[in-house]
Amino acid sequence: MSALATAVSATAPEGNTRPIAVRCRQVTKNYGTGNATVRALRGVDLDVFEGELLMMVGPSGCGKTTLISVIAGVLDRDEGDCQVFGRDFSALAGSERTRFRGQTIGFVFQSFNLIPTLTIAENVSVPLLLNGVGRSAALKKAKEMLAVVGLGDRVNETPNRLSGGQQQRVAISRALVHDPKLIVCDEPTSALDHETGHRVMELLRGVAMSGNRSLIVVTHDNRIFEFADRIAHMDDGVVDKVVGSAKELYGPNMAAK
Repeated sequence: MSALATAVSATAPEGNTRPIAVRCRQVTKNYGTGNATVRALRGVDLDVFEGELLMMVGPSGCGKTTLISVIAGVLDRDEGDCQVFGRDFSALAGSERTRFRGQTIGFVFQSFNLIPTLTIAENVSVPLLLNGVGRSAALKKAKEMLAVVGLGDRVNETPNRLSGGQQQRVAISRALVHDPKLIVCDEPTSALDHETGHRVMELLRGVAMSGNRSLIVVTHDNRIFEFADRIAHMDDGVVDKVVGSAKELYGPNMAAK
């Protein structure tokens, strides 16, 4: 069997007929040079399908955040092939790349990356403004999105007046507000209590199921595994297993390793 055929059989669920949203083949990424080189990605093969919520799990430092950053066009890969809805970031010129990423991808960063001098409504409106939506319409949609995540009464607050969990919900709202086809989340429930985390995952799950959007969620939170269509396990810079449920990885107790 060819290397490509092996990769496909390892990543595509049997009988799947959905289009591929993200296709990675032998993706590598190194940091540093010489003796200080760190091989973060060592030849990743992965498919993510339209309408799917794929969770990525594995030990800290195994390459999960690096991989989603490459997929989202935040980092450049060193070798291999990575396409998002048939487009290769490395083949796009600077302005075209920025436009494609801004229209197609929503990213929830683990560190939130909120702008402290803006209200949370203004923070959430940023992707819309970058895509050419007028300020009034952008703020209106941002406030509607914040209401969905339970922050409709805080729209004029600045981030420093919110708890960590509330700031996380603002970051999620910002990632969803421009209706991207691919949403990439790095530990979206890490700062949330159980009830709020489930509410956020229900929102993300609903987004994925409507309009054949795709979600990639990096997580260590075993409380949300039930929301995944598939779970990709990473270790030492590669995806070594893709399964249909956490029990296939961790057994009946579903505790993240």
